[in-house]
Amino acid sequence: MRRLSFIVPAEMEGRKLKSFLRGPCGLSARLMIRLKYVPMGIARNGEHARVIDLIHAGDRIDLSIPEDSAFLDPVSVPLDVVFEDDDLLVVNKPAGMPVHPSPGHDTDTLANAAAAYFQQEGLFCAFRAVCRLDKDTTGLMVLAKNPYAAARLSGAVRKGYTAVCEGLLQGSGVIDAPIRNKEGYGIRREVGEGGDPAVTHWRAVAWSGGHTVLRLWLETGRTHQIRVHMESIGHPLAGDDMYGGSLSRIGRQALHCGYASFVHPVTGQRLQLSAPVPEDMCALFPKDFQDDEPFNWGGF
Repeated sequence: MRRLSFIVPAEMEGRKLKSFLRGPCGLSARLMIRLKYVPMGIARNGEHARVIDLIHAGDRIDLSIPEDSAFLDPVSVPLDVVFEDDDLLVVNKPAGMPVHPSPGHDTDTLANAAAAYFQQEGLFCAFRAVCRLDKDTTGLMVLAKNPYAAARLSGAVRKGYTAVCEGLLQGSGVIDAPIRNKEGYGIRREVGEGGDPAVTHWRAVAWSGGHTVLRLWLETGRTHQIRVHMESIGHPLAGDDMYGGSLSRIGRQALHCGYASFVHPVTGQRLQLSAPVPEDMCALFPKDFQDDEPFNWGGF
C-alpha cells in the first residue's frame, strides 16, 4: 500500500477536505471515491476523515492507496530501466514492442513485460502508461505505479525526439496542421480539415547521405503525429513505409523518444531523463556526429 502525507497550507484554512484533495493534492475524482471505501484511506491528523469535513492550516492529511489486484499475463523480458522509485518506472522501450496488447500481440507487449517485472520485484501494480509510443518507435516510456501518480502526470510529461527524415532540411520550423483518420486505411492518419489540432516543432542538427537528423518536440500528442507531419511536408521518416519512407537503410521508422521532462508527482522534483539513440538509427548519422547535447527545449 502506498501512503502519502500532505500538510494543509494557510490558504486552505476552513475549506472542505474535498477541495484540498482535488486541488493542491491533485487527486482524481475516481481515486477520491475509491479511497472513501478503504479503511483509513483518507485520514486527518491520524483519524478517519470525510471529504466534507472542514480542514485547518497545519492539518496532516494521510492517504492510503491500496495495491492493485487485476493484472495482465506476465511475460519475462529484460527491461532497460532508466529511473524507478515508489511511484514511477521509466524504461527505454525497444523497437518491435507494442505498448498494449492488441489482436496479434496478446503477450509480447511492454504491458506484459512490466507485469513480469513488477511480479519479480514483489510489487502489485497495474500497467499505467502515462505516455505512449508506436510499436517500432524506441525510447522513454513513463509508467505510474499507482493511480495517484498516473493522474498527476496525465498530460504533464514533455517529450523530446530524435528522428531521421528523407531529404535535406535546413534550420528549424513548426508544423501546425490538423490530423485526422485516413478513411479506409485503419490506423493510418493524414493531415486534413476537420482533424484534431496538432503542432510539431523541429530543428535540423545534422545531414548525411540524403537524410536529415532532426530534434523534435510536440505541443500535442496525436497518433503518429511526427510521422504524419513529416510526410505532409515531403520529408517522411527513413524506414517509415506506412507514410512514404524507404526501407533501404533502416527497417523501421527512424524515430526515438530520447528525452522526457516532468515534475515528480509526489516529491515535486523536476526530472530530466534521457535514453541513447539505438544503433540502427545511429548508422544513419554522419560519422562525426555525436547525439549527446542536452535537449534544448527553447531552441525552437
